[in-house]
Amino acid sequence: MKTRLATKKVRLATKKVRLATKKVRLATKKVRLATKKVRLATKRTRLAALTFAACVLGSPLLAATDLIQELNWKDLVPHTAPPVPNTAKTFFQGSIPAGKMSDLSAPPQIPEGKFMQVKRHQPGSDKPPAVVAELNGKHVRISGYVVPLDFDATRVKEFLLVPFVGACIHVPPPPANQIIYVKTEKGFDVQGSFDPVTITGTIKADVAFTGLADAGYSMDAETVEIRKE
Repeated sequence: MKTRLATKKVRLATKKVRLATKKVRLATKKVRLATKKVRLATKRTRLAALTFAACVLGSPLLAATDLIQELNWKDLVPHTAPPVPNTAKTFFQGSIPAGKMSDLSAPPQIPEGKFMQVKRHQPGSDKPPAVVAELNGKHVRISGYVVPLDFDATRVKEFLLVPFVGACIHVPPPPANQIIYVKTEKGFDVQGSFDPVTITGTIKADVAFTGLADAGYSMDAETVEIRKE
């Protein structure tokens, strides 16, 4: 009798061990399944990160923002073009060199209030302007002086950017490849005719004809930063 009871207890204990073993195996499978899910989620995260990075690095907006080309005025002149005459105050120079004033012929007198409607003689105006076609569509930054064309009170939305003070107004305009026709949607407040500005935007090698002078380039300015010399 005792032997049978002991046998039953052994069998019951064996069943419990087998059941516990099954539970352990089931738990192991669950751990393995969870591990696979984690690995799959990690792969998806990496793939998403790589996709996002590829999209961002290939974004034209980011490229335009990060790859802004700094331009000097000489960069607007093709290597094959004749040198631009240096007879006036440029953005990077001081006033007109001593002894040069007598070499400059005074422009004809213009009635007061009419200077914005009178077009001056412009060097090279008898032929198409020599521009650097490779600059077309580039995101650039360049500094110069403002010759306003369109006013909204004291706010300028359309102007010519020139390399020296008084160009197109008090002295004859420079060649077309030294003038940029600029439009800015928001506009900016005029602080002074002789305050330089720095503009950023996409430049186009398109000729713009204005009442003051022909511009060899045009830009839609994203920013106009007024600077002090």
